[in-house]
Amino acid sequence: MKEDNKMNAPLPDSFLSTPIVYAAGNEYQIFLPVSTPTLMWIRVGDREFYDDSNGVLRSDVTMHRVAVPMEVLDKEKSYTVCIRQVLERKAYHSVVGEIETYTSDFKPVCGDTLHIYHVADAHNAVEGPVNAAAYFGDELDLLILNGDIPEHCGKAENLDTIYKIASQVTKGRIPVIFSRGNHDTRGAFAEKLGDCTPLVNGNSYYSVRLGSLWFLILDCAEDKVDENEEYGHTVCCEAFRRRETAYIEDVIRHAEKYGEEYAAPGIKHKIIVAHNPFTRNSPNPKFNIEVELYTYWSKLLREHIKPELMLCGHLHRTFVSHVGSKHDDKGQPCTVVVASEINKEDKSFAVGGAITISDTDINVKFTDNLHNVKGEETISLKA
Repeated sequence: MKEDNKMNAPLPDSFLSTPIVYAAGNEYQIFLPVSTPTLMWIRVGDREFYDDSNGVLRSDVTMHRVAVPMEVLDKEKSYTVCIRQVLERKAYHSVVGEIETYTSDFKPVCGDTLHIYHVADAHNAVEGPVNAAAYFGDELDLLILNGDIPEHCGKAENLDTIYKIASQVTKGRIPVIFSRGNHDTRGAFAEKLGDCTPLVNGNSYYSVRLGSLWFLILDCAEDKVDENEEYGHTVCCEAFRRRETAYIEDVIRHAEKYGEEYAAPGIKHKIIVAHNPFTRNSPNPKFNIEVELYTYWSKLLREHIKPELMLCGHLHRTFVSHVGSKHDDKGQPCTVVVASEINKEDKSFAVGGAITISDTDINVKFTDNLHNVKGEETISLKA
């Protein structure tokens, strides 16, 4: 057995990157891209968690996924990835290699002051977003990937942009939140996106608690009507958004009836993550869809959940929209931060959002790949 328990030792040859630890629901979903057929499991303390299909270890995959309960990894603060290469898989007497391991430390989200970096609209660029997200250095607590990380899902390799950015920024040591964008619904591999990104009960919308932070990840899916000729009859986003509406209502019901979700003890900050800033009307009628539904979403958030911040991308711009401002067309529930600026001709350039949350305020800096601050605003949380 090739076992190296040294923390963050060199990666085994079959690893295409470090693991990525996504936070979703009440678990961490640890993903690992591999170059050869392998079996994989995760050891946390004296417990093991497997990438299996109903008791059968998976090997015919290029991306492994293992779910670990949050409380288990938060307590241990380290995990070990275990793999075996599959040399020949047969009905009887399969041939596999020795166990190889990789151990990583892990930093749960905790503390009174937290640092988050928001990346959206990478559109296949890796260098720029990775350099921008290095703004906080080792002080970074959480990475948010908020949609359109691939240019589209028409090529399988485009989806690799997601793990490349996530692994290079976090190195598997801090959690990642992922939200789908409209470009992520396009192409032959769009239906495979859930194989390499987190889902909760099969859905790309979900809530997650990290320390004193509670997040609601919303998925607006496409930005034009389903019948738009661009989609070629391949989407049903309107029905998807109605299921999502029922989910938001269910979250509110659980919070108000049982004291769960955002009403749970210890929650200090509530944040909405959505690729599309749906509280804003588009000046182009083609994109100005679901006005009634998005107005209802805004009402539910404003009257029940009462978040402090909503993080968005999509517009390839950076700005802060306050309640009642010119961008508030549907009754914003809170301050909306749009934080993604790109240059498709220069993959080394990117602007994202460097967010610092404390008990008294939320500081937002728009920073580029050279760590220049392009804009800054502080949102007071005092009553």
